[in-house]
Amino acid sequence: MKEPLAFRLRPRRLQDIIGQQHLVGKDGLITRLVENEQIFSLIFFGPPGVGKTTLARVIAEELHRPYRSFNAVTGSKKDLDAVFFEAKMSGPLVLICDEVHRLNKDKQDLLLPHLEDGSVILLGATTANPYHAINPAIRSRAHMIELKALTPADIRDALQRALAAPEGLNGEYTIEESALQRIIDTVNGDIRYALNILEISAVYAKDGLISEEIVKEYTRVSNSRSFGSEDGYYDLLSAFQKSIRGSDPNAALYYLGQLAQAGEEEAILRRLQVIAYEEVGLANPALCARTASVCSTVREVGFPEAIIPLGVHVIDLCLSAKSRTASAAAEHVRELAKTHAYEMPRYLRLTPVGLAPEEQYSYERTDCFHRIQYLPDEIRDLDLFPSFAGNRYEQQLQQVYKELKKIGRTSDLKKLYGGN
Repeated sequence: MKEPLAFRLRPRRLQDIIGQQHLVGKDGLITRLVENEQIFSLIFFGPPGVGKTTLARVIAEELHRPYRSFNAVTGSKKDLDAVFFEAKMSGPLVLICDEVHRLNKDKQDLLLPHLEDGSVILLGATTANPYHAINPAIRSRAHMIELKALTPADIRDALQRALAAPEGLNGEYTIEESALQRIIDTVNGDIRYALNILEISAVYAKDGLISEEIVKEYTRVSNSRSFGSEDGYYDLLSAFQKSIRGSDPNAALYYLGQLAQAGEEEAILRRLQVIAYEEVGLANPALCARTASVCSTVREVGFPEAIIPLGVHVIDLCLSAKSRTASAAAEHVRELAKTHAYEMPRYLRLTPVGLAPEEQYSYERTDCFHRIQYLPDEIRDLDLFPSFAGNRYEQQLQQVYKELKKIGRTSDLKKLYGGN
């Protein structure tokens, strides 16, 4: 059986790498390292299919360094021990580790001392954000290097090379321009995915011609880079919310489509409810309430039809007035609760102890409820609402708030009740 096309075309030299010119160009970091015959522990991060593992292999081969491959998910401690033993016997060894962010604590504990003394040089690859996903102890012993998404021009270059290269399709096939463009538009910068589509399309090509109709059969759904990793998943949700916050319905609908394509119904619904209360909030309380109704409708309808009520609601959220007054206040007190725990006034306790009856909270004195101090003494003047937005509803709330502040609040309930 032939090896996959993407594997056969894997670059062996820096000059063969497509894209990543900030690293492998004339003045790129990796080019400088190879020219100076230097190597450090590096962790390459970026989207799937941009050449992270390939670049690690090329570095080792260009520097003529012995290397071993290891997958953090499937590899065992026994495999690592074998690498460490070989490094001890024969000298420094390069360890190319895929999914490096998935190294568990036991494996990290084994690896750390060997990174420390230089007997093992780590070249890791991950689609995750290393500043969040990689253990700080590993990060402190390696340099984080970002690989960027490949451009459409890079993908076109890779496909044309594959058509012509002897180890590729060896000039035996031609491809319609429309078919070539469809692959480029579909793969979202993933060179491996592009070569896989080209390879399977060639199997069904008649008379050596890869037509758009053939390519369509294998590109019915575009490749969403956003779900290549957990970070990508949260990045997409973040872009969705920020587009609504910025009142851009076109962008919000686009990211909604990406989420819907991935079948992330519950993620969309959870995020919509957060967005409604966090971004719109007091500016349009009725819209917040409608969000629950929309979520119920989506669960009943299901995809693909659910995109219709979702689209309507997302546009409504985008073009509604926005207010983060309440959500900002809630966030502030959440942070306050992390660092402080003040004692509440005794008369607010369910069963107050040591208070005379006239000093206790009276459920009958409804006329005094708005004049009682409810905050602890240390933060009795806490003001979470310095200003409201200019919409009509919030202006009404602002007026009520100002009137209450004029009245003032007291913790002397005996005096309060006695004075009325």
